Amino acid sequence: MRLHGVKVPHKKNTANSAAERMPVPKEVCIPMSMHIGKPASIVVKRGDTVKVGTLLGEADGFVSSPVYSSVSGTVKKIDEITMSVGAKISAVIIETDGAQEPAEDIKPPEVDDFDSFVDAVQKSGVVGLGGAGFPTFIKLKVEDLSKIDAVVINAAECEPYITSDTRTMLDKTDYIFKGIDAVKKYLGVKRFIFGIEDNKSECIKTLKKRTENDSLIEIKVLPAIYPQGGEKVLVYNTVGKIIPKGGLPLDAGVIVVNVTTLAFIGEYLETGIPLTEKCITVDGSAVKEPKNVIAPIGAAVKDLFEAAGGFKSEPYKIIYGGPMMGIAVPDLNAPVLKMTNAVIAMDEKEATPPKATACINCGNCINHCPFKLDPRAIAKAYSLNSGEDLEKLCVDLCMECGCCSYICPAKRPLVQTNKLAKTVLRNYLNKKKEDGKNE
Repeated sequence: MRLHGVKVPHKKNTANSAAERMPVPKEVCIPMSMHIGKPASIVVKRGDTVKVGTLLGEADGFVSSPVYSSVSGTVKKIDEITMSVGAKISAVIIETDGAQEPAEDIKPPEVDDFDSFVDAVQKSGVVGLGGAGFPTFIKLKVEDLSKIDAVVINAAECEPYITSDTRTMLDKTDYIFKGIDAVKKYLGVKRFIFGIEDNKSECIKTLKKRTENDSLIEIKVLPAIYPQGGEKVLVYNTVGKIIPKGGLPLDAGVIVVNVTTLAFIGEYLETGIPLTEKCITVDGSAVKEPKNVIAPIGAAVKDLFEAAGGFKSEPYKIIYGGPMMGIAVPDLNAPVLKMTNAVIAMDEKEATPPKATACINCGNCINHCPFKLDPRAIAKAYSLNSGEDLEKLCVDLCMECGCCSYICPAKRPLVQTNKLAKTVLRNYLNKKKEDGKNE
């Protein structure tokens, strides 16, 4: 099996820009859902005084994550906001006092075995910081540790523009290896592999220097081909194993963890400060001074852009994440989330999609799809509302990386069609399941 992809412009304009801490905003809006799973349950009320690290929302279910205050100040109100994906979520609005005073109960967690380590990771509030947002402790809570052959550290950062992981590797190197040491000690893992693209020479040099005398850690330098950082792609290109359809990396004997997530774990074990801030790449054709910014979670994206000098031209589209898989931001008041690794502002020229024309059946979409899906056939099945055909075409395997749309000479919205086709498939499978129950 050979995994494909596309060569995208790197645009790593901020790779050499050490992160700068932005001024404390006057107000933050902290949603209770910044992760896959059930939203956190709010434990504060209007008028409460909070500090950096004060618990705002406790995990409400197994797949859930606690949420902490990123600022010191006063709870202004409890509100409901509309997220960029359209969901309405409860949020805590805090009027800041500018002091950034830490909560009194912050202290390094007591960790001495596997259970206390996983518990500490859970209480830290950390989720996949590369953008996935999956609560990290669930990845580590492995019932049979003998199933783990390796931990793959995702340092690919394959999207254009984004360099926040790059800055982690250069600026928080020690914490990365503190995180590795903890996973090594409490999970008993004997093999660690950094999957990193070859366009990050300084990071590669730094990591190789730190691991030259450690036979358990390998630096796997990979071609800079998008979507190298996709979980299934990375596992195959680092350890040569295929994650089965509908399966998890553990089914291939692997745990995949983002490099910034791992660094945060190392830092939390030392300081006890939960997840309250993020390093975020602020870039795009409309941004005056692209840079990496350390921002409190809940800060409005408008504050990020102000910290980057504002706009040099009218922003036509703003997205969380990179231009390939990013999600459009509805307005400039949208908050920084736990998994926000970049905010990109594009001018009209960069953001205007090209006009789609008729498919010429060139097959480029198939040849460049990492999983060899057939977007042409999927589009036809979708137009016919055929869930049966979509099931056969494995549209649910699509990770919506956008390679098909990017490489299509007719500029057809193939990835968007794939996404809509998944809804048709879900409806079909649900109906089939219900029909089976009624037989």
